[in-house]
Amino acid sequence: MTEENNAMQSSPANSAPKRSLWQELKDAVRGTEADYTQVPLKRAIFLLAVPMVLELVMESTFAVVDIYFVGKLGPSAVATVGLTESYLFLIYAIAMGLSMAVTAVIARRIGEKKKEEAGRAAVQSIFLALLCSLPFAVAGIFFAKDLLILMGADQWGVEHGYHYTQWMLGGNAVITLLFVINAIFRGAGDAAIAMRVLWIANAINILLDPLLIFGWGPFPEMGVKGAAVATNIGRGIAVVIQLWTLFRGGKHIRVKLAQLHWDAKVLFNILRTSLGGIGQMIVAMTAWIFLMRILAEVGNEAVAASTTVVRLMMFTLMPAWGLSNAAATLVGQSLGAGNPDRAESSVWKIGMYTMIFLIFVSLVFFFFNESLMRIFTDDSAVIAIGAEWLRILSFSYFIYGWWMVTVQAFNGAGDTKTPTWINVIFFWLIQIPLSYVLAIQLGWEHSGVFWGVFISETSVGIFTLYLFRRGSWKTVQV
Repeated sequence: MTEENNAMQSSPANSAPKRSLWQELKDAVRGTEADYTQVPLKRAIFLLAVPMVLELVMESTFAVVDIYFVGKLGPSAVATVGLTESYLFLIYAIAMGLSMAVTAVIARRIGEKKKEEAGRAAVQSIFLALLCSLPFAVAGIFFAKDLLILMGADQWGVEHGYHYTQWMLGGNAVITLLFVINAIFRGAGDAAIAMRVLWIANAINILLDPLLIFGWGPFPEMGVKGAAVATNIGRGIAVVIQLWTLFRGGKHIRVKLAQLHWDAKVLFNILRTSLGGIGQMIVAMTAWIFLMRILAEVGNEAVAASTTVVRLMMFTLMPAWGLSNAAATLVGQSLGAGNPDRAESSVWKIGMYTMIFLIFVSLVFFFFNESLMRIFTDDSAVIAIGAEWLRILSFSYFIYGWWMVTVQAFNGAGDTKTPTWINVIFFWLIQIPLSYVLAIQLGWEHSGVFWGVFISETSVGIFTLYLFRRGSWKTVQV
């Protein structure tokens, strides 16, 4: 008898009448008190993945809408956003690295039925998020122009676009907290709460973007700076809602006022676990910074096209990331409950769902690449460059899905070191040198970067799947 059938027999929930898809969908969106270590595996995946996918679809929708409005200001404005995001990627790296550790630790404590310890870990993770955001805020507020010059920004970007950099880096605490607190909810199994928070944040962002960028109605015309102000307002409101919900109590976790104190032991356990996650994200993100620097040598059109393509990638990969996040939660909770077979089964199922989805996306990229680029710009050079990259991406996009799911399986188990070393080899030692040689030394320009990314990221996906099959992640302690 399969593990899933065993779970179905042992779970009291299965004595109830079979629920319709619509009822399950409502449960997933509203959130349930289901024990994800006991309910049937397919139901657990559905209840976790639906809100996680919807959460990240909204996040990626905002990214696309944001670049759509900024694109109306011209290639230099888009390039400023792209170059600033190169620095934001470092912040995302730290925030996502912390989030990996937080999800793993919270999920493991929930799986062990230790909710008090989960609450203490949540508080310490928030302290860590605030500490990590401080240096970037100082750099952004006082050195915005210098940072843009360092990345090769043009004169317009340095003279007019630096306000965007100043606001985005100066207010980065809301980005870090948004990532980390949602990781708390996801690790606990409260994925529906994380979804609602991001929906609110990004709905506010989308509403304010055109008002502040173009000065519609009574609002001042801020240009590219308005996009950053809108983002900070939306995410700031979301963080307030997160904290209120965390102390009020979700379905699976609640923080008490008595837990609001520095706990060095818990904090350093999270920090130790997060170092690998931060490392793997910094490697990946800094690799992207180097790629953007190479593209800046080619020209503004290459940077603008790449910035737009990355937003399209975010839009299409976020549902896959949502599924991958569900895998991390299920792996962590299943290992905490002493059931590694269930953890592995969840990864294979989620990986298959993700691959099917990304094959469909690949077909869209292959056949409609120019049409997709025309949505965001009417610059023929930007359209041609972006369309080329989308076409190259379509050749192996589905492999990215397996890479995301298996990496999140390692992270959910608390093994953040293995993906870090994988990233060092494939991104720093292969992707950057290969892209530079192809683009600059051999004169392929932007095409060299695109093929360098294709070769390295296809290879890393296959190799990570091979390591996952070996199963060493099942014995990691957090």
